[in-house]
Amino acid sequence: MTDAKLPGLEERFAEVKGVRMRYFVGGSGPPLVLVHGLGGAASNWTELVPLLTPRHRLLVPDLPGHGGSTALPAVSGLDPFADRVALVAESEGMLPAAIVGHSLGGMVVLRLALRRPDCVQALVLASAAGLSIGNVWGRNLLSIFTSVRPGRLAARHRRWVSRSQLLRRLVFGFVSVADPPGLTNEAVEGFLAAQLLHTDVDSAWQALRVDDPRQELEGVRCPVLVLWGAEDVQLPLDDAFEYTRRLRARLRVLAGCGHLLIGERPDVCADAIEDFLGDGGLERHHLRT
Repeated sequence: MTDAKLPGLEERFAEVKGVRMRYFVGGSGPPLVLVHGLGGAASNWTELVPLLTPRHRLLVPDLPGHGGSTALPAVSGLDPFADRVALVAESEGMLPAAIVGHSLGGMVVLRLALRRPDCVQALVLASAAGLSIGNVWGRNLLSIFTSVRPGRLAARHRRWVSRSQLLRRLVFGFVSVADPPGLTNEAVEGFLAAQLLHTDVDSAWQALRVDDPRQELEGVRCPVLVLWGAEDVQLPLDDAFEYTRRLRARLRVLAGCGHLLIGERPDVCADAIEDFLGDGGLERHHLRT
């Protein structure tokens, strides 16, 4: 493989309903699944993984068509993506689990929670897509990015990007990151490396753009934490408030972060996740319901 690996985790593969899924597993403790966003890969979590492995058994998949996972034979909505994540986690004996989804991954894990509620103990939605993705600006922007895929060019020269503040701003500064020079070299590598491996990002984008979960969100019964970057220009903060209201969730807004908060402030993200899962967050939910 030519992409970044996840520190401390073992790379594995599994044939799951016509898809060869690549995923990473490791750590010890209660199970926790991390699901990346559109055009991303497991390596997007490279900064967060070392902070979570001491307390959790982690499973970090590449979604179908992304990174080292092959494409779906057919796509009809986001349910097939959710199903493959669940089946991989099931094969590793890691269900039920808490699940974190970033961007597109947020919608995938919501679909999983709706389809298989017994498998999901808690959800963390990190800048989750699905609400305002249908507006004209967002739709046109992501259509351009998924068709032109400038990330492939940046990935070929990612070491130059990591060393240049100007290139970092050009690659990450417009719609993704509040402070591109603040990213570590490892975060830059994690966000860019797998771009060269993707085989079918467009199917996920087409499934996402027609998926509106608003009328179904009340069916999510597990506790939910909404994490959002205060300076996310790709998905507005209003989406965070709407998710929080509809899901009866807890909300944590991260100052100085854009859309790629999991790499911008992994320490704060890890603290928020640990607090939610391990310091009474779930108990408070059960008392409330």
